[in-house]
Amino acid sequence: MTAIKSRHKVVTVTDIAKSCGVSRATVSLVLRGSPLVHADTRARVEAELKRQRYVYNRAAANLRRQTSSSVALVINDLSNPFFAEFAAGVDEALGEGRYVTLLGSTAESPERQEAVLASLVEHAPAGIILSPAEHSDAVALQRVLGARMPVLVFNRELSGHDWDFLALDNQRGARLATEHLLALGHRRIAFFGGHADSSSCRQRREGYLEAMRAAGIEPEPGWLVESSPTRGDAAARTAQLLERAPGSTAAVCYNDNVAFGLMLGLRARGVLPGSEFAVTGFDDISEAALSTPPLTTLAVQPRVCGRLAAEMLLDRVREPDAPARRVVAPVQLMVRGSCGESMQ
Repeated sequence: MTAIKSRHKVVTVTDIAKSCGVSRATVSLVLRGSPLVHADTRARVEAELKRQRYVYNRAAANLRRQTSSSVALVINDLSNPFFAEFAAGVDEALGEGRYVTLLGSTAESPERQEAVLASLVEHAPAGIILSPAEHSDAVALQRVLGARMPVLVFNRELSGHDWDFLALDNQRGARLATEHLLALGHRRIAFFGGHADSSSCRQRREGYLEAMRAAGIEPEPGWLVESSPTRGDAAARTAQLLERAPGSTAAVCYNDNVAFGLMLGLRARGVLPGSEFAVTGFDDISEAALSTPPLTTLAVQPRVCGRLAAEMLLDRVREPDAPARRVVAPVQLMVRGSCGESMQ
């Protein structure tokens, strides 16, 4: 626990203790946020820490106590508002447990993901919450993370390892969206966006196919169109959707970002979302209820999911040898204006 006071003098816990007339142990308790210190004493020590510009060397303290007060959160796409809300939930729950969040972003690159994780592991976090990049290799990740690092995987499943896993109810959600469109009278319904080799996309496609086949409709191959899960790529691939699925009147989109991109692409071609083409999303980010038209989507409460992910990771930290857990977060269909009126 050291800090630099000037270019030549290092402030120590002993310096702070002498200045305040308390023991080194009391200063240490204040630095760790212990409730055992009297409020007046805490205020006096904190004022002295500030006056002497003491900076807590958390890494050194962790090494001495063989514990860590940080948790790493690695996100595949921070540009997606869903993950911003998810990260906020993670940080809230970790803060309540007196942990700080180390944040990394991979931008859907497995190579970048390995580099980010390797760097974060050097900080010896208590555990890692990982939303994997597309095409992630679980064996390569295991080499980076080691055998004993507590890990919680979110949303995209990594086969071959028994890390704790928090999933969204992808298949049921896409099925609900498709059933809603079918009930409105749509029959030529596309599934738009995402990459088919992603576990979450596969599951959402399966829910879509399940609902279509239950209605006696076998989707044509051209009705399933891939795109990156971003607005820009979805907008750019709108022409491909209209070419491959001529006469389609609706689309179940991989996520809200894709749905917003599709609506931009439709407008650019003179097609009005909601009234002339029905669109559904998945995630219910805060923007979904405010868009024009408001987006019909699957609510998954990303902030709540973030809190749950943090709680599951901390449970693993406390019980490292407990059996691996698999939890599926529920979804709820939010019906809004992007599906328009019934066609029946």
